[in-house]
Amino acid sequence: MTTPLRRRMIEDMQLRGLSESTQVGYVRAVRQLAEFYNRSPDQISEEELRQYFLHLLNERQVAAGTFGVAFQGIKFFFLHTLKRPWPTFELVRPIRKKKLPVVLSTDEVRHLLGCVRRQHYRVCLTTIYACGLRISEGVHLQVPDVDVDRMLLHVRDSKGHKDRYVPLPTFALRLLRSYWETHHNPRWFFPTSYRVGGDLATATRPMSINGVQQVFTLALRDSGIQKPASVHTLRHSYATHLLEAGVSLRIIQAYLGHASPSSTAIYTHLTHKSQSAAVQAIDHLLEDLQW
Repeated sequence: MTTPLRRRMIEDMQLRGLSESTQVGYVRAVRQLAEFYNRSPDQISEEELRQYFLHLLNERQVAAGTFGVAFQGIKFFFLHTLKRPWPTFELVRPIRKKKLPVVLSTDEVRHLLGCVRRQHYRVCLTTIYACGLRISEGVHLQVPDVDVDRMLLHVRDSKGHKDRYVPLPTFALRLLRSYWETHHNPRWFFPTSYRVGGDLATATRPMSINGVQQVFTLALRDSGIQKPASVHTLRHSYATHLLEAGVSLRIIQAYLGHASPSSTAIYTHLTHKSQSAAVQAIDHLLEDLQW
């Protein structure tokens, strides 16, 4: 049940332009705070809030990302919905860890996708890799998004509410066409029905993101690949493989929809060619040393 206070917070987040997934995370953070003290969050004092953050850090020892979402969600609620700009929010500084993303080789991508048994999941995951999409962008792909004349995919309302175009490889287009021919849904490439065996042609929603994630996890297990990969790893791999193929960082930035070049520059640390060049340069320098 949605309380008036929760509804107010959701409306505030909508006015702020926060994405749906961010709204879900922030609401969850406030709900967990309320459950911890077993009362409405607007009845919680600043000192109790301070102790809750210490509980997350010292007792539960939650991951940096988990703590960051909890802090930002609670901060939004107290600052914007309750209008309580408490000093604690200026004191707490969530730790941001910089980790290099996991990347699969082209052979590993090919092998992993081959381990996906069901057609609709295999086509969806292949399209995600072939076009460098986020999982939500792939699942919500619509028929009008494909520009066959220019061989482009129109990614609509992605992260930051931005649109972009990405190249659509011929192989990916053939896969999408072949799968669409099995259901002819006028809107969704990957529709799902409310019931098993339902008519996909009249389905009004796309398949679930959780389902795609679960299938990827099973395929990763069956593939024998030991890397801690996720569906988002396909996007990282796409960018790295483009860079290795000689595509400029600026173009890759546009394909990924990154607002900052620094977000894309991380892939320079992941390419095999860059690593080989660095090793060769170091070997050359060491040759001149006197031992």
